Amino acid sequence: MGKIVLNKVGKSFGDVAVIPGIDLEIENGEFVVFVGPSGCGKSTLLRLIAGLEDTTSGRIEIDGKDATQLPPAKRGLAMVFQSYALYPHMTVRKNIAFPLKMAGLPEAEQAARVERAAKVLNLTSYLDRRPGQLSGGQRQRVAIGRAIVREPAAFLFDEPLSNLDAALRVGMRQEITELHQTLKTTMIYVTHDQVEAMTMADKIVVLNAGNIEQVGSPLELYHRPANVFVAGFIGSPKMNLIDGAEAAKHGVATIGIRPEHLDVRADGPWQGDVVLSEHLGSDTFLKVDVQGIGMLTVRAGGEVGARHGDRIGLAPQMEKLHRFGADGKALA
Repeated sequence: MGKIVLNKVGKSFGDVAVIPGIDLEIENGEFVVFVGPSGCGKSTLLRLIAGLEDTTSGRIEIDGKDATQLPPAKRGLAMVFQSYALYPHMTVRKNIAFPLKMAGLPEAEQAARVERAAKVLNLTSYLDRRPGQLSGGQRQRVAIGRAIVREPAAFLFDEPLSNLDAALRVGMRQEITELHQTLKTTMIYVTHDQVEAMTMADKIVVLNAGNIEQVGSPLELYHRPANVFVAGFIGSPKMNLIDGAEAAKHGVATIGIRPEHLDVRADGPWQGDVVLSEHLGSDTFLKVDVQGIGMLTVRAGGEVGARHGDRIGLAPQMEKLHRFGADGKALA
């Protein structure tokens, strides 16, 4: 079991409240991603759950028990950090077994758990190597293996892929997703990369300045952002947000349209000049300066041949338009 409930959980450093007070339920077996810009409080919130930071207020429950004052070792959680934190003089086998050795488990049990974890992570053939003989992705898998052998109620990942190059990040993202499907254990994953959040999560928690802006599935956040912040954060490239006279025509303070919902059409109502074009084969990304509106990002098909300096027309798909009030909240 790995249900985690936060009730008015807050954290302050002196007079500065970095987490004003959060309510959140994470169900057993869910893959939940905390996402937001740097400084939004996502890593701090993860450390509060882990017990690496003391809460200033509120209550943390793990499997129905009050864990607010429990030390990290008593919470039944396993954490994987941004740095691998492996012992360079130890083999992979000994690195993975280390927490079991510290817990005093019999050697036979240690060996069995290490073998099971190595099989799940495709590390069996590397067990007698040292970390210096492994790639970055393999070392991260060893760090995950060290967490798996503890058989925790939940795994906590703190930006575990940020030290890897782009290709390795994609591969490890898939491996962690497959690991979740295999283990069916609760996982909480912190990242600033909303693409990671969209591709991995059952549920996304969008944080901003220590507050939860919205909780929902990736597609809920994509199709129905609760406010301007979520609209501008979720989606790649990010949503175009337009205010001023064009928004006023629709009776709102701000309208939003995603780059993929702008059609390139000669008779489009929004006429503008292409200032940047990126042709990527299947897709063409354009930056278009539209008079009276400003700079818009367009995601078009690869066959669109617009170049820098071209005058083009854009037609928003009106059924895909998002409307926001003066308070920044989405309107029906």
